[in-house]
Amino acid sequence: MSVSVSSSVSSSVPSSLTASLPSSLPADPQGLSRHLGDTEGLSVWPGSARVEAGGDVCVGGVSLTEAADRFGTPVYVLDEQEVRTRCRTYRTAFPDADVVYAAKAFLCRAMAHWVQEEGLGLDVCSAGELMLAVTAGFPPEKIVMHGNAKSPDDLRTALRLGVGRIAVDSASEIARLAALTPSDTRQKVMVRVVPGVAAGGHAKIRTGTDDQKFGLSITDGSAQHAVARILDQPHLELVGLHCHIGSQISAVKPYIAAVRRVVGLMARIQDQHGVALPQLDIGGGHAIAYRPGEESMNVGVLAGRIRAELEDGCARAGLPVPRLTLEPGRAIVGPAGIAVYRVLAVKRTGDRTFVAVDGGMSDNPRPALYGVRYAPRLIGRASCAPPRLVTVVGRHCEAGDILADEVALPGDVHPGDLLAVPVAGAYHLSMASGYNLVGRPPVVAVSDGIARVLVRRESLDDMSRRDIGL
Repeated sequence: MSVSVSSSVSSSVPSSLTASLPSSLPADPQGLSRHLGDTEGLSVWPGSARVEAGGDVCVGGVSLTEAADRFGTPVYVLDEQEVRTRCRTYRTAFPDADVVYAAKAFLCRAMAHWVQEEGLGLDVCSAGELMLAVTAGFPPEKIVMHGNAKSPDDLRTALRLGVGRIAVDSASEIARLAALTPSDTRQKVMVRVVPGVAAGGHAKIRTGTDDQKFGLSITDGSAQHAVARILDQPHLELVGLHCHIGSQISAVKPYIAAVRRVVGLMARIQDQHGVALPQLDIGGGHAIAYRPGEESMNVGVLAGRIRAELEDGCARAGLPVPRLTLEPGRAIVGPAGIAVYRVLAVKRTGDRTFVAVDGGMSDNPRPALYGVRYAPRLIGRASCAPPRLVTVVGRHCEAGDILADEVALPGDVHPGDLLAVPVAGAYHLSMASGYNLVGRPPVVAVSDGIARVLVRRESLDDMSRRDIGL
């Protein structure tokens, strides 16, 4: 069975996913290079982004300057159609697979609704994510739960709500899950295995090797032992294997290596236990570009290469081809988001210029955690001033509170200006904190010229209510 991408989707593919499609599609399906060429610096922005007279940028038909004035700053702006288009791109590239959105990247009720409408499942890591999705109407049977240390409450909630599959991550979890599963049911489970493949944009997001906390090793036999234990449990149904090798991976080769090793394990399971597992979950981790010129995953090539490797490997091993599951998160929502800040201060210290904004590491910890680099843009006014290298910093009491180090901005940037940071849809709000009791920003969806609040701003009253110490 071959995987192909139909040319019928070409009119809806955002510019930042153009490279993710096979060469049979038009290279520039929306003419975006003419409208928003790289000279505008918008190649990593949502496909709907448009530069307006006076230096403003519109996304989803909504002025970012007006959004900042209306909703305050910092504010996350999320392009609904960009999210939906990226969901459709995955569904088209992988027509015979289960595409499940990794909720850890960003989750709210509207996001759960969008991905459900676009035919995706959902991947969750906690009872909290699961409850939010189900109360928003998401079908629990289309949800996968994983995590390296699921609490008893996580497991009880998953069983009570009827989650579709649980990825077992440790030997102790097998016994815990078996004890919690009602005697009149069988819970479908997968074993998360470590294939021994090193991949990912940073050491802290590489999850395919034996020196990290996730999964059960193929090399030392832990995965095989877990399989045997699950097969002995009458209330657990082993339906497949799960692996996730890392994040921000732009090359296809690591996924091919992982598929090859996991198929080898599936062959050994069939030889030892007479069981042909019907499912294989290869996780997500597909890279996106945060700045113009950076590499992203070519989704069309990935689909074709994985399907070919899976079919060839199963044919050699005498296995039926399992149904594939993949879990994109960042690649769906990351490029759909923009964070908008207001400049509070500009300070020159020695040879460096610091531009301080009204947010920071409490709403985007990723630069401090992983050294991620962004490309902020001045919006709301035109500037003829020559560019100058500056460091955009946040308002928090940490020297490491840096949002963008040594980036070019107009030399006349000043307090009151607005800065927009693209590719802010993933791992911003989901990793936001209450540091300095600043309060987390709102999320505003934009589409067809309409802006609406999905998640409201966290207020001082919200934070004060939790403090009951007096």
